[in-house]
Amino acid sequence: MRLKADLLLFLVSIIWGSAFVSQGIAGQYQLAYLFNAASFLLAGLLLLPLIPKGTRISKDQWKWMGLAGLALFFGATFQQVGLFYTKVANASFLTSLYTVFTPLLLWVGFKERPHWLELLAVILAGIGAFLLSASGGFRLYPGDSLEIFGSFFWALHVVILGKFASRFESLSFAAGHFLVSGATNLVIGLFVESAATLLVPQILGAVLYRAVMSIGIGYTLQVWGQKHTAPTDAALILSLEGVFAAFAGWWLLQQSLQPIQILGCAVIFIAVLVSQFKGWASGKIEHDRLVEGR
Repeated sequence: MRLKADLLLFLVSIIWGSAFVSQGIAGQYQLAYLFNAASFLLAGLLLLPLIPKGTRISKDQWKWMGLAGLALFFGATFQQVGLFYTKVANASFLTSLYTVFTPLLLWVGFKERPHWLELLAVILAGIGAFLLSASGGFRLYPGDSLEIFGSFFWALHVVILGKFASRFESLSFAAGHFLVSGATNLVIGLFVESAATLLVPQILGAVLYRAVMSIGIGYTLQVWGQKHTAPTDAALILSLEGVFAAFAGWWLLQQSLQPIQILGCAVIFIAVLVSQFKGWASGKIEHDRLVEGR
């Protein structure tokens, strides 16, 4: 069962990584809000029939679904607009900074002091982001800055889900906050973008892939996989989406990376590994303590 779960999470990382290509296609058409609106609304509607019958949504759940939906809105918006001005590989690796920003938000919001390994991971991630964004000129490009801002909201999204979503039925919470994000994007998109762009065949294909595969199926597999895999292992496997996004961008969009950017990707990946090592080490210490106490 554990091997099956790990393989499914590995599949999720491939799906999520390849989904950056669909977002890159939308970015080529300068489409952000309406693309996000169509993707999240469709994904939310697809999840609705899967919600267990008799599920009731309390006022407390509505509150946290709303906040999670807004965090998702800002994260997805910065990410998608950033793709107007940067490459798929840059976007995917810079988005992965949420893995190391999350402990900082937990420290500020919940007084959960980060481990020294997590602080080391933040420093490494900053160095990697600088190298990745340098592109040979050692300056931060607008798209990369937006991706970094977006990673803070992805981290906030992770914190909200981790601290509050577990109190409620998971599929109803997922569908609800997808719909909140989609509706917010739709309201803004109708004023600043052309709805006719959604009818472009390439955009329609990108919306369907992202909504069905990345948001719908990807989320469902993640939920099941993490029931049978330790959180640290799951996060590590899912972090591989950046690698698959870079590969997909090279293969499908002919987007290349300079050597210094490849080095930046490697440093960020090491930062992700370091941030996860703390959980593995803590688990091993606890296991050893229990064994010794027998």
